[in-house]
Amino acid sequence: MLSTLVLILAGLAAGALNAVAGGGTFLSFPALVWLGVPPVMANATATLTALPGYLSSAWAFRHDISAEGSVGLKLMLALAILGGFIGALLLMITPDEIFVGIVPWLLLTATVLFAAGPWIVPRLAGAHGLPKAAASAVLIAVSIYGGYFNGGLGIMLLAAFSLIGFSNLHGMNGLKNVLSALLSTVSALTLALAGLIAWESALILAIATAAGGYLGGHYSRRIRNMTLLRAGITAVGAAMTIAFFLN
Repeated sequence: MLSTLVLILAGLAAGALNAVAGGGTFLSFPALVWLGVPPVMANATATLTALPGYLSSAWAFRHDISAEGSVGLKLMLALAILGGFIGALLLMITPDEIFVGIVPWLLLTATVLFAAGPWIVPRLAGAHGLPKAAASAVLIAVSIYGGYFNGGLGIMLLAAFSLIGFSNLHGMNGLKNVLSALLSTVSALTLALAGLIAWESALILAIATAAGGYLGGHYSRRIRNMTLLRAGITAVGAAMTIAFFLN
């Protein structure tokens, strides 16, 4: 009973966080590890169970989704598919002890990139964002990251969108959830075929994450203060980074 409650609460919170900021896997992943799931399998399971939340929150943001910058939507989708597959393959060959050591550094990188976005973009990307080749390279790198480790994926994608030249955070959130769903589907299917999914926990977590994703996406669209929203996203990333370094 306690295990079920933990999974439900972690799923609701993770889905809501993924809808707004990203980083929800940093709630579902430790919950699975606490329940005794090995780290690499816990990450694979968290990736799979994040999918319903990504889809439900993308639906909540459906009116805000649009492409900005130099990369078209079709190319973004193709890069997400390729990156998700490569990332999953890398995870399959990573030992548990090495994976645990990498986790906090991955989230630290994501948080710093997103927080520095408003200052990095004018200096590195220019007024209209990175050119197409550089923007594509950033997207494939982030997609590989997401296929390898789903935690902080939303924050990484938001940082990438900032570099590409996106400015509307609600539109960024909507597209972030679409790309997250796509690359996570590819990654999760690859990992499932490798036998790395804890199916007993996955169903409960997936249902709770879907509910949290829709609620988070629905209510976050009412936020009008973009500076406050960016600060909140950065705070979430910083808190998760500190927690995992202290673990």
